Amino acid sequence: MSMQIVEKSGEGLSRVYGVTVPVSDLTEKLEARIAEITPTLNIKGFRPGKVPTAHVRRLYGKALMTEVVEQTLTETTQKVLEDNKLRPAGEPDLKPEGDINQVIEGKADLSYELAVDIMPEFDPVDPATLELTRPVYEPSDAEVDEALTELASQNRTYESRTGKTVKAKDGDMVVIDFVGKLDGEAFAGGTANDAELVLGSGQFIPGFEDQLVGAKPDSDVEVKVTFPEDYQAANLAGKEAVFEVKVKDVKAPVDAEPNDALAERLGLESLDKLKELLKDNLKQQYAQASRFKLKRALLDQLDSKHDFPLPPKMVDAEFATIWSQVQQDKTNGSLPAEDADKSDEQLQTEYRKIAERRVRLGLVLAEIGRNNNVQVTDQELANAMRQEAMRYGPQAQQVFDLFRNNPNAQAQLRAPIFEDKVVDLITSKAKVEEQSVSKDELLKEDDLPEGYGQ
Repeated sequence: MSMQIVEKSGEGLSRVYGVTVPVSDLTEKLEARIAEITPTLNIKGFRPGKVPTAHVRRLYGKALMTEVVEQTLTETTQKVLEDNKLRPAGEPDLKPEGDINQVIEGKADLSYELAVDIMPEFDPVDPATLELTRPVYEPSDAEVDEALTELASQNRTYESRTGKTVKAKDGDMVVIDFVGKLDGEAFAGGTANDAELVLGSGQFIPGFEDQLVGAKPDSDVEVKVTFPEDYQAANLAGKEAVFEVKVKDVKAPVDAEPNDALAERLGLESLDKLKELLKDNLKQQYAQASRFKLKRALLDQLDSKHDFPLPPKMVDAEFATIWSQVQQDKTNGSLPAEDADKSDEQLQTEYRKIAERRVRLGLVLAEIGRNNNVQVTDQELANAMRQEAMRYGPQAQQVFDLFRNNPNAQAQLRAPIFEDKVVDLITSKAKVEEQSVSKDELLKEDDLPEGYGQ
């Protein structure tokens, strides 16, 4: 291939090359492609394999030349990277020069500009030189008992109230039939029979449950409510409705006793086994919090021990992701309190620092992982795809297939697995000292490091 490559600029980690492929090369490839497909064509009026080349060119020339150009772009980009021994940081940007239609018609050379950021060269810190503290906390018996009491209340049952003057109290369950009406007309989805509603649970729209407090069994109650302005069904949002409610039963809550019977109801053989399980769950929660704290301390150290130029496009892309989230939070009014009074300029400066930190840490972890041959196995990726797909319930299979056929979606799942494996590798080599802390200390949220705002 007689293409020309000219380096136009090479400042810092950014490289720009001018690439030109002569029209004669493209035409040659086109002719080869036409010769390749002609024997396979079945065109009316011609015997199979006997279609004149000129006719094939007239029919398919443009489509085939488009293919040739795309293939040439891929091949030449690869050649530029290989010839210049470049390790690209992300996908190169290609900008065609001149009229691409002229190129496809075989009347002009293919000229384009290739802009690429390259990976910085740096020596990552040796994990064995790092010193870290792992905060640890063991669950107490009192906490296990608290979790048991909570579990018993979650597994409460309801029994019909008896007596002459039974009235529904807050916390009681009512069994009801109802018909909802707008301007006297029943509306779709507003009717139910034998619905079980715990008063005060906030299951129904605001105001509904309050009007059933004091209701008696076998009574009719007219409940008047206004649907919230942001109600998901647009035809009901902000509307006033009347529900004709028949109260069929009023039931009082009965807390389950924390005993062997409760354990059996939950599928375990005894109360001791249940307590053991609750303790293990708490241990797991605290181990997770401990790991999170250790990882955070590790990332802070890695961040402070490395200083090298960052690929600008990588930082821009990371910042764009963060900034769109900030804009979204702003629109929803869910911006953190400390950010609410800051100007966009201030916020951009702070969040760009966070973007730089993320990119720097990503590169450091990737390099340490590369040096230690850390790989994400197909099995690990398949498990992650399955786990993610399961969150979509009935659509699980569709989502799983989507992942299987989408390399970008797989890369997004692979990244956190890779990061965790590298973090585990570093902590296994670093000097880690355990330190007992209180539960509050372990679960306290960390501030961002100095200079990162937020």
